[in-house]
Amino acid sequence: MQNNFPFDKIIIKPDDIDLGYSPIRKDIKVDTYVLGAFNPGMSRLPNGNIIIMVRIAEALKSPVFNNKIHSIRWDTEKGYVLDAYNIDDVDTADPRSFALKQYYPMQVYALTSLSWLLPVELTADGRKIVKIYYDKIISPAKSYQEYGIEDARISCIDGKYYMTSCSVSSERLGTTLYTSENGLDYTLEGVVLDHQNKDMLFFEGMINNKFYALTRPMGSMYLATPPQSNYSPGPSINLAESPDVLHWKPLDEPFIRPGKSKATSLKLGGGAQPILTPKGWLVLFHGVEKKGEVGVYRTYWALLDKNEPWKILHLDMQNPVLTANPDLTKQLSNSIYIEDVVFTTGIVDYGDVYILASGELDLCTRITHISKSKFNI
Repeated sequence: MQNNFPFDKIIIKPDDIDLGYSPIRKDIKVDTYVLGAFNPGMSRLPNGNIIIMVRIAEALKSPVFNNKIHSIRWDTEKGYVLDAYNIDDVDTADPRSFALKQYYPMQVYALTSLSWLLPVELTADGRKIVKIYYDKIISPAKSYQEYGIEDARISCIDGKYYMTSCSVSSERLGTTLYTSENGLDYTLEGVVLDHQNKDMLFFEGMINNKFYALTRPMGSMYLATPPQSNYSPGPSINLAESPDVLHWKPLDEPFIRPGKSKATSLKLGGGAQPILTPKGWLVLFHGVEKKGEVGVYRTYWALLDKNEPWKILHLDMQNPVLTANPDLTKQLSNSIYIEDVVFTTGIVDYGDVYILASGELDLCTRITHISKSKFNI
């Protein structure tokens, strides 16, 4: 059951995106469409309005032709190209990708869409779109981004914007960093976390003259926890520190780990950038329950000590802050390809409420106002 939020609305849908500005269509002369406009990083601009950096997943309308299935890839010399694979050589159980059987048991995928980032300015309360910045699209520029750029997170620290994203390629699936002085124009600084380490979120402020970040390493093998342990094996949220945002040292101790409750037993990962409140650092993260190919994604929260963020003051993995709301996406029923997924990726302060930005069903962007009383703030 959903809470009665003061405001809870889909602000951007796939049909709102004008693919006349698509970086992909400049090179590929086949029909594409917006599979999703979702998982937006969020911050405040100097003018007080909100900036969200929306992930645009652009997919082939007809990926199968000439008895082959195709994926989109960016090439450093040729630009965007199509790669073809024999239908019998792939597994298409996940609608977002297909697995190449020749590499089994190793899991190797090609993607049915390629993502780029689109800056969108919202009003200060997040209720309306002010401007879509098609002239400031962020698209692949390095070989480590050949399969796209995904899931931006933005933290504003001492007036400078730091945006992490997941860069996807056959080289690595890691975290890249962009910086900006104004929240709109970004410079790529390069790779900051290596393969399978993503969901990186900078704390919005330095602690003891260091930068801190949440990370989420995700491998293909985990070892069993002791039978009496309260934790389950699997991807967890870790902490790292840095003197300069480019070089990161993981903290030795584990941080937020998946529990044995059904709701968060599959995996955890960072959500919105940690923000400082009068009671400590507020952290919103996702917990995933095993169900089908994708799982059920919900948003949970924790509160960390202001000066020693490795100390967890409060952790709630039983009562989700946010769950997917089917009522919000009824009008998009013909476009829905997964269910039960909300993925919170940004937060800003707004008086008595926090404004949350989330991806809903890997399809659209959801803006939600949540009272600070939810977090006892």
